[in-house]
Amino acid sequence: MNNSTSASPKHAEEQQSIGGQLVIPIAAVIFTLYYFSTIINSPWTAQVSAVLIGGILIFLCLLFIAKKCLLISRKQANLKMTELFSTQDIYSGRAAVFAITFAYIFLIEWGGFTITTFLFLYLSMSVLNQGRRNLFSATISLAMALGGYALFILAFNTRFPRGPFEALMKMVIENGL
Repeated sequence: MNNSTSASPKHAEEQQSIGGQLVIPIAAVIFTLYYFSTIINSPWTAQVSAVLIGGILIFLCLLFIAKKCLLISRKQANLKMTELFSTQDIYSGRAAVFAITFAYIFLIEWGGFTITTFLFLYLSMSVLNQGRRNLFSATISLAMALGGYALFILAFNTRFPRGPFEALMKMVIENGL
């Protein structure tokens, strides 16, 4: 019996359809490159922060894409998009993260950068962790939101939306405790 002929159908069944997994990373790279083109005439502080964050995003996306290309070259995956939308989206939390992102976009003007960023990060991590490690998620979310506040609002004085937290901090900084 020839093993190469009997292994082919089994090998084809084991292939993952990863085309859908590449949509967001490719879109992120394209959007980031577009964003880079829009900040050419911005102050240097905006350019530095954009290139730093955008560079990290592009690097991570390209690593992810390279990993998937390696699977394709090994014939362990194909570019079919069979998993782009499925019922697993609901169970895995993808639909909830999409809804949280949508809410973040609309609520950031009211809640300000720091509060809505904290809530977005915490809720997203909680959904993706399926409710486990909530204290860890809250700590990381708080650190990232406060770090974003310190970097973007205090240090670079960006035009991010100011909300109750930013107003309170402005009052504290101007008048002291």
